Amino acid sequence: MRRMTLVVVFLLTSVLAFAEMPSEENIKAVAESWLAKKPAQGFGVTMSMSEAAVVQIRYTALLAKDLGDEVGFKAGLTNPAVQKRFNYDKPIRGTLFAKMILSGPSRVPAAFGSRPVYEADMVAVVGDAARAMSARSPLEALQALKEIRPFIELPDLVFDPQVKLDGPSLLAVNVGARLGVLGDSISLPATAESVEKLAAVKIEVIDQTGAVVGGGKGADVLNNPLNAVLWIAESLKGEGKALKNGDLLSLGSFSAPLPPKAGSTITVRYTGLAPVPAEVTVMFE
Repeated sequence: MRRMTLVVVFLLTSVLAFAEMPSEENIKAVAESWLAKKPAQGFGVTMSMSEAAVVQIRYTALLAKDLGDEVGFKAGLTNPAVQKRFNYDKPIRGTLFAKMILSGPSRVPAAFGSRPVYEADMVAVVGDAARAMSARSPLEALQALKEIRPFIELPDLVFDPQVKLDGPSLLAVNVGARLGVLGDSISLPATAESVEKLAAVKIEVIDQTGAVVGGGKGADVLNNPLNAVLWIAESLKGEGKALKNGDLLSLGSFSAPLPPKAGSTITVRYTGLAPVPAEVTVMFE
C-alpha cells in the first residue's frame, strides 16, 4: 500500500511539474506578436485547460482595447476532423469583439494575421437570451435565435509553425479569433424541418475559378450546428455567465483551415436551407 501511495504521489507531482502558468511577460509577448501580426514563440510552458482558460482572460484583456466591445462568442473544435488536428476532443470557447466582424462581401489583406487561415463557418444571432440559456434541444435553441447567417471565419493560428498547437494553447489565444466576414440573414423558420435542414445543409468553399476547395455538411459540427449553440450556452452557465440578446455565435468550422492567397476570391455557399443557396464572399488582397 505504501509503495502504491508513493507511485500515485510521484505521478501527480510529475503532472503538476509539466503543467504550469506562463509568466505575465510571456503572455504579453504572445499578445504583442498578435498585434504586430508576427508569429509568436509560444507561452513557454505546457498548460492544463483550466490554466489556459485563465491565460485567455489575461491575453484578451491585452487585446480588447483595440477590438471594441464584446459582441459574442466562438465555439472551436466542434468538428471531429479539427479536434483530431489539435489533439483535443471537446469544444472550446473564445470571445468575439466588434472590430473582428466584417460585412460581406469584404476585402481583406491576405496577411491579415500572424498565421492567417480561412474556414467555412456559420453564425447564429441570439434573439431571446433567456430562452437560449434554458434550451435543451436543437429545436429549442433555434426558437431562441433571431437568425442564422453565413460566415467565413478568418482565424489566426498565432504561433510559429515550430510551436506545437494543441487544445490548451488554442484556448489560451482566444481560440484563434481574429476576423470574420458575415453574410446576409438566411430565412429559416423555427421548426423541426429547419433543424433537419441545418444538419443536412451542404457547404462549399469555392475559389475565383469556380473550383470547390473545401466544404462539408451541417452535421460535421456536433451533429447539428444548433448543438454548438447549446454547448456555448451551457459552457457560459458553468462559469456563472449568460448570453445577451444580439450576441453573435460562431458555431465552428465546416472545412479544413486554408491559407489565404493574395488575389484570390473565396465564396462559401450554403445549399439546402432556403430555395436559393446563401453565400458570403471575401476577397484577399
